[in-house]
Amino acid sequence: MLFGSIEAGGTKFVCAVGDENYTIKDSVHIPTTTPKETLGACVKYFKKFKNLNAIGIASFGPIEIRVDNPKYGYITDTPKKYWANTNFLGTMKKYFKIPMYWTTDVNGSAYGEYINSIKNHHPLHSLVYYTIGTGVGAGIVNNGHFLGYVGHPEAGHVRLKRAKGDENFKGLCPYHHDCLEGLASGPTFNARTGKDGKDVPLSDPSWSYVAYYVAQAAIQATLFVRPERIIFGGGVVSEPFLDMVRKDFKQLFNNYLDVGDLKEYIQMPSVPHNGSATVGDFSLALKQYYKENIVKI
Repeated sequence: MLFGSIEAGGTKFVCAVGDENYTIKDSVHIPTTTPKETLGACVKYFKKFKNLNAIGIASFGPIEIRVDNPKYGYITDTPKKYWANTNFLGTMKKYFKIPMYWTTDVNGSAYGEYINSIKNHHPLHSLVYYTIGTGVGAGIVNNGHFLGYVGHPEAGHVRLKRAKGDENFKGLCPYHHDCLEGLASGPTFNARTGKDGKDVPLSDPSWSYVAYYVAQAAIQATLFVRPERIIFGGGVVSEPFLDMVRKDFKQLFNNYLDVGDLKEYIQMPSVPHNGSATVGDFSLALKQYYKENIVKI
């Protein structure tokens, strides 16, 4: 059996085809330009595979996830240029008459980490996955299910306490300014320093600010969800950066609850090469395939 995966990000789409063991057989990166160009390239890619059984789609948002809503399958009020009110799922279903699972990009990554923990014989019953990159979002898996019914979590837009020395930075979110995405996403480095984050040394104060904000997000997730693990992925994240986050978490949280070893509790993704969403998409595609093809007796 073959399954497709679309990890739809604000910068690029990662399309892949794999088997029921979540092994990638083929993949391609497609730049995120306009819906017509990008989705057209996705359709062209998957048309090469004549025996696809289902596709898992994990998209940047906000998206509509309620199946009884007329805009189910849409990217809705995104600030991403050209993409607001895009019928993503409907476009794909126009060309492929197979089951498709529709969720957020961070949900896809969270589910990939959940599945990988099972494959590695250390199953996680509850986890939160944050992506800190061009944007910021979080997916939450609890006992194999996503949280959120009316809509998906928007953890990138929680409000935060400002870091000392960073009070005059306006914040990049056009809605909230000093929310997590506005203060800690990848583009904030360029806004603060004139350089991309990869070119800013960890000794620069901007890294301390971002670590302080990410630590606050980890505390919020801890108190609201009580997960077994918090995972941070995305272009901003590295192990030295997470050491900074753990240090701030420890100081701010002040041992209020026992979360165990912070090296175990706050981690980078277990799936290499930022491949968590692809694994998650394959698994969700398989889940949707069986849901739509189960024989009812």
